[in-house]
Amino acid sequence: MKRMMTWVWIAACAAVMASVASADPATPRVDRREARQQARISQGVRSGQLTPREAKRLHRGERRIQRSERRAKADGKVTPRERARLNRKLDRESRTIHRLKHNARTR
Repeated sequence: MKRMMTWVWIAACAAVMASVASADPATPRVDRREARQQARISQGVRSGQLTPREAKRLHRGERRIQRSERRAKADGKVTPRERARLNRKLDRESRTIHRLKHNARTR
C-alpha cells in the first residue's frame, strides 16, 4: 500500500511539473524582434531618416505590441494563436518602420 501511494505521488508530481513546463510564458523571439525594431528606430533618429513625429508614432506602436504581449502572458501561457498575433503585429510594425525610414521626409 505504501509503495502504491509513493507511485501515485510521483505520478502526480510529474504531471504538475509537465503542466508548469508547458505553461512557459516566455517569448524570446518576440523579445528579440522588439529589441531589433527599437534599435532600427533609434538608428533612424540618429541618422535623420526619421523625424521626431515619426519616431514618436513608431514608439507608440512598439508600446502597443508590448501591451499585447503582457496580456498574452497574463494567464501564464502564450498560446500559438497569441504568438502568431504578436508576430503579425511585429511584421506590420516592421513594414511601417521601413516605410517611414525610406520616405522623403528627413530631420
